[in-house]
Amino acid sequence: MKTAICPGSFDPVTLGHIDIIERAARIFDHTIVVVMQNSRKTYNFTTEERSAMLRKVTAGLRGVTVESSDRLLAEVCAEKGEVVVVKGLRAVSDFELEFQMALMNRKLNRTLDTVFLTASESYQYLSSSVIKEVCSYGGDVSGLIPPEVHDEIVARLRTR
Repeated sequence: MKTAICPGSFDPVTLGHIDIIERAARIFDHTIVVVMQNSRKTYNFTTEERSAMLRKVTAGLRGVTVESSDRLLAEVCAEKGEVVVVKGLRAVSDFELEFQMALMNRKLNRTLDTVFLTASESYQYLSSSVIKEVCSYGGDVSGLIPPEVHDEIVARLRTR
């Protein structure tokens, strides 16, 4: 069985994230979405809230499960056995950071490979940071975040 790990902070989850998760689910037998911690980020949603939102929006996807971790991705992957990391890329700037992280993960876990999926054209510009900014000014983010969690995300981000 081929297993993919789709890591991210997902604060908040966007339709761009869901696009990558859906595509990974079509390629791999099992896709584990792992809500990670990033020491450089301040979060609007707790790990539990981000995990719950992802469970809600991926509930209908075959072979997709959601977990969370506060450990290094390379350690999580080693624990899971033979897995591949799947990351989405929007632009060249994404590639530089993701390439560096893939090399470090490979250094920490020699069996770990990373597969990059380019973002779908309609999500090239989309990021959690963009959602946070638009929401904080009262802008409409419909069609950018999953409808199942739209109200929850907007309510939290508009109170900032």
